[in-house]
Amino acid sequence: MEPLRINSRLIIPARELHVSFARAGGPGGQKVNRTASQVQLRFSLTESACLGERRQSTLMRALESRLTSSGELLIKAKSHREQNRNLEEARERLASLIREALRPRKTRKATKPTKGSKLRRLEGKRRQGRRKQERRARFDD
Repeated sequence: MEPLRINSRLIIPARELHVSFARAGGPGGQKVNRTASQVQLRFSLTESACLGERRQSTLMRALESRLTSSGELLIKAKSHREQNRNLEEARERLASLIREALRPRKTRKATKPTKGSKLRRLEGKRRQGRRKQERRARFDD
C-alpha cells in the first residue's frame, strides 16, 4: 500500500495505516458470504510519528467523538462490491476527515449594530406599541 497524501505538507506513511477486511452485511446474493469486501482502516493518532504535537492535539480535539478508546481513528467502507474500491473510499474519507480537522477556523469578530438598524428596531417597537394601544382603546368601551 502506498502512503496517504493529506495535503502538500502532510503525508501519512503506509506503515501507520492498518487495514483489515471483513464480510459486509446486507443483501448481496450467493457471493456475499464468501467475500470479505468491507474494509476497516485504522490510523492511530497517539502512535503516529508523522504528526507533530500540535497537529496531534488538534486532531484529538476535533475528532474526539470518532476515536476508539485506544486513540485510533476507525473508518469502515462497505458501499462497493469490490475490496479495492472500498479501500480507496476508506483512504479518501480518512484523508478528508484529517484535512477538514486541520483546517484553521476563522475567529469571530464582534460587531456592533449600525445606527440605522437600531433606529429601525426602535421604530418597529413603537409601531407595535401603538398597535396594541389602539386595540386597548377599542375594547375598553
